[in-house]
Amino acid sequence: MNKLASRKLIVRLLIAIALVGLAALLAWQMLKPQGLPEGFSSGNGRIEATEIDVATKLPGRLMEVLVDEGAFVEPGQVIARMNTDALEAELAQAKAQVRQAENALITARSVVVQRESEHATAKAVVLQRQAELDAADKRYRRSATLVQRDAISRQQLDDDRAARQSAEAALAAARSQVLSAEAGVESARSQAVEAESAIEAAKAAVRRVQADIDDSELRADRLARVQYRIAQPGEVLGSGAKILNLVDLTDVYMTFFLPTRDVGRVALGEPAHIVLDAAPQYVIPARVSYVASVAQFTPKTVETESEREKLMFRVRARLDPELLMQHVEQVKTGLPGVAYLKLDDEATWPDELQINVKS
Repeated sequence: MNKLASRKLIVRLLIAIALVGLAALLAWQMLKPQGLPEGFSSGNGRIEATEIDVATKLPGRLMEVLVDEGAFVEPGQVIARMNTDALEAELAQAKAQVRQAENALITARSVVVQRESEHATAKAVVLQRQAELDAADKRYRRSATLVQRDAISRQQLDDDRAARQSAEAALAAARSQVLSAEAGVESARSQAVEAESAIEAAKAAVRRVQADIDDSELRADRLARVQYRIAQPGEVLGSGAKILNLVDLTDVYMTFFLPTRDVGRVALGEPAHIVLDAAPQYVIPARVSYVASVAQFTPKTVETESEREKLMFRVRARLDPELLMQHVEQVKTGLPGVAYLKLDDEATWPDELQINVKS
């Protein structure tokens, strides 16, 4: 009796499994499009997305990674940090150089004021020496007239001539002093300009080091998912070393191939309907975002009409970004499926390929 009961139980289980399998097959047959009508084309493909490698700008030690694999990141979110001790020291040094240059500028401007004062004094001396020369010249002319009348001695004339020559020499020396003072002013002003340039250079160094410190804090620039971690905290990395690999969830598409006879009728921006193997009950909207201009498979021999049928062109259909944002948690790359395109404007989408996922 036990053996008979066991056999009956096994038979019942097999019948139940067969019925479940039959029901699944019937359901799949009902959901699967039963062939494409005229004016449509399709291609098998996989869901893909743009990948971004988050890498270091400068060499250094990785301090921490703030996200795990599979985590979602948003624009501006800090996802990793590098050690910045050396950069902080450079920043302090650059700021000290700024203060030093500012002090040098204050000193240079003080020297400019001093040299300008000396220049003004030298010009005043020139005026004084010019007045003395004028007076000496008048005395000499007067003495020359009086000597001819024997009103004064010739010795007096000689003394007045010597006084005039001395005044001329003093005026020339004063004018030379003015030129020297002008050169001193220009030199002081040049030093002030150099001090101002040194300040700008020091401030630029501060901005550069600060930018390096900011870049040592790695941030996400878009909505993405962490696909995998490449480096771990504590590792010493070189410039451009990869730390994380992200998948851009705002740029998800399916890549598939179409034959030559169909691809010529496909234009950028045309709607595409996508059905994934993992969810055949849903028809997802997309638009053609790329059509290859070169065939992916080219016969090595001279083309005949049958060989031209082997030419396949890569096509990319991008999923609706608004729809992606609503279902971002469910977005996964690598899922296989089929993309459908309408080649004839007069054709009507079959009921089983009508969009049933709205954004």
